[in-house]
Amino acid sequence: MKELTWDKTLSVDVPEIDEDHRRLVDLYNILNHAVTEGASPDYIGAVAEELIACTVWHFRHEERLMLKHGYDGLAEHKAEHDELIASAKDLQQKLRDAGKAVTSQEVEFLERWLMEHIYGADMRMGTYLSAAM
Repeated sequence: MKELTWDKTLSVDVPEIDEDHRRLVDLYNILNHAVTEGASPDYIGAVAEELIACTVWHFRHEERLMLKHGYDGLAEHKAEHDELIASAKDLQQKLRDAGKAVTSQEVEFLERWLMEHIYGADMRMGTYLSAAM
C-alpha cells in the first residue's frame, strides 16, 4: 500500500482544516505501516481508534465552520461524514468483538474515502469558506 503525502494539492485553502487533514494523513500512514509490517492487533487497534476519534472530531469541526458561515452544501457534506463514521464504527466494533486485525483492504478503503472526500466535498467547502472567512 502506498503512503499518502501531504502537498498543496490537498489544501482546501482553510488553514485550520488543512491542519486537521495533515493530522489525518499522518495517522492514516501510521495505520498503513502498522498493517503492512504486521504489528500486533492491539497496536493496530489503538491506531485505528485514534484515527477514528480524530476523524469524528474533524468532521464536527468542519460542520461547525459550515454552520457558522452558512454553507449551503452542509446537509450533503454531513451525510458523507455520517457514512464514513458508520463504516469506521463498524470496523471499530469488529476489532473489539473478535480481536480481528485490520486488513489491507480496509486500509485501502480508508485511503480512497479520505482522498475522494478531500478532492470532492472538502474542496467545494473550502472554496466557499475561504471566501466567507
